[in-house]
Amino acid sequence: MEGSREKEHLLALKVMRLTKPSLMPFHPLICDKRDLSGAIYQQMDLDDLSKPSGVDYFGVGDLLTLPQNFGNIFLGETFSSYISVHNDSTQLCRDIAVKADLQTSSQRLMLSGVTPHPTAELTPNDSIDGVIHHEVKELGTHILVCAVSYVTESGDKMAFRKFFKFQVLKPLDVKTKFYNAESDEVYLEAQIQNITPGPIFMDHVSLEPSVSYSVTKMNDIDEDDKVYPVFGKVNYLNSLDTRQYLYCLTPKPEAYLESKVLKGVTNIGKLDITWRTNMGERGRLQTSQLQRVAPGYGDIRLTVESIPDTVSIETTFTITFRITNCCERTVDLALILQNHNSPGVLWCGVSGKQLGKLPQNNSLDLPLTVIATSPGLQTISGLRLTDNFLKRTYEHDEIAQVFVCE
Repeated sequence: MEGSREKEHLLALKVMRLTKPSLMPFHPLICDKRDLSGAIYQQMDLDDLSKPSGVDYFGVGDLLTLPQNFGNIFLGETFSSYISVHNDSTQLCRDIAVKADLQTSSQRLMLSGVTPHPTAELTPNDSIDGVIHHEVKELGTHILVCAVSYVTESGDKMAFRKFFKFQVLKPLDVKTKFYNAESDEVYLEAQIQNITPGPIFMDHVSLEPSVSYSVTKMNDIDEDDKVYPVFGKVNYLNSLDTRQYLYCLTPKPEAYLESKVLKGVTNIGKLDITWRTNMGERGRLQTSQLQRVAPGYGDIRLTVESIPDTVSIETTFTITFRITNCCERTVDLALILQNHNSPGVLWCGVSGKQLGKLPQNNSLDLPLTVIATSPGLQTISGLRLTDNFLKRTYEHDEIAQVFVCE
């Protein structure tokens, strides 16, 4: 911390950051036993208070030590500070007010916890103490501004301020990837890397979906009728290690009907991450809204709702298709079936059938019969949809595959 130059005042202001202690480091003195100073170094190691019991050359001891400097503050952690105003003079001070503000690059926050109301009197050698807490939500430079005002015995109004500057660092590096499935489901992969200098315990990682989606987390396994994370019962993440989390998002029916997930950019949700340091200090980080760009389906989208995996040769089977109108107008569709594109399987039915009008954002389920004529893995192709209004034909080939056995 950096303090401003203090004027001649009756009161003194002291500010100290409150942090958890750390394990005292142990630096063993190692030398050859044949050295003349070998016995001296060995005795010094035995007399060292920081030496861990039962482990001769381990670098961390059994004792705790208070921090010797300000230390690092990471985004999402709680900044705690102890503020003390002490009367160093021999005079009585009245109407003492202590205020603390935290100034960032974008805003100035008033912190509570010091003196909510002015103190009537402060006798010599007495002090006013308080503790402030603030969850850090911004990166970059932060300035703690402490202001003290009081009235002397002669009635003079005095005031002074002190400034304390510190940096807020980034604790985690979060990267996301989206994978679009044919069934309108979206898979979100979140890569979380610990970029702090020490290990952390991943307490909780979840995805809060937007109103258009429902989420299913895919990071747990069932074992002995209990659910455990795939990373193990102890979710420990060392420095610079990366962990991947997977979520499946399914669009809600009402959002699908309103075409919220078919076109443009949609909000997926927010990642909520909480962790603890090796001394139990808690940190929390929530990302901004994750956005996903919907794939382009064109005016008419064709998906396969049901198809058998395996069929016998020279037998018929049924494929159910879903036709969705993705354009901003009503279409009048006609079905055309072509058998020259996939000779291994042939359409059974009338080509040129009128399907009728399909309004915007609506769907139509269409069951069609197919006969298998050749063994092996066969590709379904040759389905055409014609819009009678614009005389436009939408071609759909290599729609699906089916294995034909003899």
